[in-house]
Amino acid sequence: MSKIYIYDTTLRDGSQAEEITFSVEDKVAIAHLLDDLGVEYIEGGYPAPSNAKDLEFFKRMKKHPLRKAKLVAFGSTRRAKLKVAQDPAIQALLDAGTSNIAIVGKTWDLHVRDVLRISLEENLKVIRDSVAYLKSHRKRVLFDAEHFYDAYRSNPEYARQVLEAASESGADWIVLCDTNGGTLPPELERITAESKARVATPIGIHTHNDSELAVSNSLAAVRAGATMVQGTINGYGERCGNANLCSVIPNLQLKMGKLCLPPKKIKKLTVVSRTISEIANVPPREYSAFVGLNAFAHKGGLHVDAVRKNPVSYEHIVPPVVGNERRLIISEQAGVASVLFKAEQMGVKLKPGSEEARQIIGQLKDLEHSGYKFEGADASFRLLMEKSLKQHRPFFNLHGFRVIVERRENKLVTEATIKLDINNHHVHTAAEGDGPVNALDNALRKALEPYYPRLKKMQLVDFKVRVLESKSGSGANVRVSIESRDERNVWGTVGVSTNIIAASWEALLDSIEYKLRSDRKWR
Repeated sequence: MSKIYIYDTTLRDGSQAEEITFSVEDKVAIAHLLDDLGVEYIEGGYPAPSNAKDLEFFKRMKKHPLRKAKLVAFGSTRRAKLKVAQDPAIQALLDAGTSNIAIVGKTWDLHVRDVLRISLEENLKVIRDSVAYLKSHRKRVLFDAEHFYDAYRSNPEYARQVLEAASESGADWIVLCDTNGGTLPPELERITAESKARVATPIGIHTHNDSELAVSNSLAAVRAGATMVQGTINGYGERCGNANLCSVIPNLQLKMGKLCLPPKKIKKLTVVSRTISEIANVPPREYSAFVGLNAFAHKGGLHVDAVRKNPVSYEHIVPPVVGNERRLIISEQAGVASVLFKAEQMGVKLKPGSEEARQIIGQLKDLEHSGYKFEGADASFRLLMEKSLKQHRPFFNLHGFRVIVERRENKLVTEATIKLDINNHHVHTAAEGDGPVNALDNALRKALEPYYPRLKKMQLVDFKVRVLESKSGSGANVRVSIESRDERNVWGTVGVSTNIIAASWEALLDSIEYKLRSDRKWR
């Protein structure tokens, strides 16, 4: 396997996404996650005098250094009106204390004339001075040729001169940037090959996703001879994002025979993707290739039957290779094969061709016709199967509940009262909450936690309401979906009713029941 160096810029380019703001602690945590994944280079940010957060990050990293990855400080070439030794931004790069420094320079004559407003020759001098100065301080220098592909189309000779200026001044890497994200793969591959032939310095690629081609363009550049690929986890970045390393890495390593990560590390890709999305406080992209929740999800009965016989029939790789897993989605399209496979995954014993299996499918289709949706509600489906097979053992018996919402001194107050039996004990509790569902949750937990203390480890993390048959107005059925988690698992439940409290209670009850049965299994 030939080596491709992976350069992660999640902490800089990724943080430029509109919805993402990393704290210093977030950045430190992500840097160490990437280090453990086996990424070669981690771009930490822009330690400019005006950027207090990134300055603090580089200080913090001196106390908590990476084990293997190379931390990179990012900046730009010197300002045209300053000598390189007098430029405070250049000095800040040196003060960051990293052995590797990336600087971005202009390659497009349009930018040189209209943005920098200097001559083309002066821009070449700026690049030479900046690279040579950093090299004189014994730094490894990566030169990012900004807007390179636009530059090459506009003035190919000048674009080549920029690369030569960086190379001759000692740059260790030259990274070609499709900054506007508008280049098509065939053209990018051709320009990359022509440019690589012009300089001896190793070539890298940095693509943006404005044409939904960042991953394809990264692979095209590798075919043309690039040996470094830059990108971000989950494709985070400004506008439409950057090349998604969660797709780039497995495509290169599993399909093109290029070594990007240590072979045993690539199976961590899914957990790293989802962990970073949690740190970024951005919902995971369920349809992402390789690492998404739905990347290996099968819904149609024919598909499921084929996957049971030979997974290759509908899967392009084995999911665990990238740390993901096969999912069977139970829906109205499910056949007997789907239910059998799902039961097998959940440890429920169902015989092929059995009457029980057909009954469960019939019940499933009736429920879905009335508005239930078990996609994303595996916990409710598990309980449905156990009840149908008479394997369900209730943990408590409900006598009833009451919810009161009243206005007190310009404030809405909600109180729930619950009566139930637990282990032959009659329990009657009441609790307030921020709305009916929260009040019911609090009252139920108050009743159950003395008997089942591990419920304290469980929390509701998502609550969604969908109105069905909206033409019925306020009398329409509603579907409530709840996502819950504890220290081990995440699970989904569902409830449907014309009464939103009844639907919420059903989903909440399933969530509690599933938690209790899971704890029983782990004892």
